[in-house]
Amino acid sequence: MARAGDTYTVSLKPPHLAWGEYRNPTNRDIVSGEGYIPIPKNYAINYEVFNSNHTPSGLGCNLFYASSTDGFLNNVLLLAQGCSTAGDVYAKQFSVQGNLQMIGNWYKSCNATPNNSVRVTWVNPTTISLEII
Repeated sequence: MARAGDTYTVSLKPPHLAWGEYRNPTNRDIVSGEGYIPIPKNYAINYEVFNSNHTPSGLGCNLFYASSTDGFLNNVLLLAQGCSTAGDVYAKQFSVQGNLQMIGNWYKSCNATPNNSVRVTWVNPTTISLEII
């Protein structure tokens, strides 16, 4: 489980900034504005960030409260989801639970580009701080 002060920084790529336009278009229509925060596998393992393939689930496993340092995101519920290989229990990305566009809207409000990175820092085992750098 992640502890206060655990952190990682990841470079943004076009699919992170506009996921709704990059994902496989055969299973869903294009949706403008969707975005997500990637979780490199080594951090998912080290910080025990799981997806829905893992039990138990819930706060500190695959759900985390999050706020951004700029104030745009305020105590939203991040869902850790996806996996790099079928059945893997470690998550590969964060999105706001029930709202795939909120991270995209945050990126847009920060004028984020592939020249930016996201710093993800645990405040405590269930709360995350997000910052565009």
